[in-house]
Amino acid sequence: MHEGEVVATVEQVTALVHGQFPQWADLPVTAVPIGGSDHALFRIGDELVARMPRMDWALDQAGTDARWLPVLAPHLPVAVPVPIATGAPGEGYPHTWTVAPWITGDTPSAVPVDLTVLAEDLGGFVRALRTIDPTGGPPKTGEDRGVPLANRDASTRAAIAELGDRVDGELVTRIWEDSLAAPEHAGPPQWIHGDLLAGNLLCHDGRLCAVIDWGAIGVADPAADIAPAWSLFDTSGRAAYRRALGCTDDEWRRGRGWALSTSLIALPYYWDTFQTYRDGSQRTIAAVIEDFGS
Repeated sequence: MHEGEVVATVEQVTALVHGQFPQWADLPVTAVPIGGSDHALFRIGDELVARMPRMDWALDQAGTDARWLPVLAPHLPVAVPVPIATGAPGEGYPHTWTVAPWITGDTPSAVPVDLTVLAEDLGGFVRALRTIDPTGGPPKTGEDRGVPLANRDASTRAAIAELGDRVDGELVTRIWEDSLAAPEHAGPPQWIHGDLLAGNLLCHDGRLCAVIDWGAIGVADPAADIAPAWSLFDTSGRAAYRRALGCTDDEWRRGRGWALSTSLIALPYYWDTFQTYRDGSQRTIAAVIEDFGS
């Protein structure tokens, strides 16, 4: 999927667990099919999972998860994978890694879910996250999720140019410029998850039960977490999510810009390598266009 990626093997993870966490040495290690872009996952027995970074941009997550998820978890209405151990490089694997509880659930793309109910549940999660004291939280910089959209203008326009006739360049540029014109977030920064894709949400009995993969965590413009309105929900779910969050028009425009920018940049990158992300990006862009024109 990526040039230069490092994917751990079952044999490496087994040896790392034996060497560093002998209390789990008798538990079998099994690979989980790769469903995301940052980590390879390995079950350790039935109740644990090892998260092994695959790319340089994911290397900080072991530290941020260990530092901040214990702070956030008590205030959130669903489970989050708070690490219970941090592993060191070894056995030919070069990165720091973590062990977290395995949370049972299915992604909303894998099981039937009422999207309006999911929108209300996810909206409640985001509202709770935003109320947590952001003091000392990691600020978002550069082109990270939650920075001013203007920081991503050059990259977004470059992606539009690279995509050529695979998108309606004139139309998506007009939508992007509308988001850029929205006033920036005027209040203090708030906690964001930053990557609320379907694959990072777990459901049980039709309700949201966990939010995983906190690699984009930080304190920033909370509009970044409005993006699921277009990447996840249909028209009715989108309306329910907006009601649940109580978005102003300006926040909605910035959220739409986040959904559009991330999808436009991802689309050429994953076009030939990861069909799930390619198709998801195309669906999100289509939803943004539909919503903008309504």
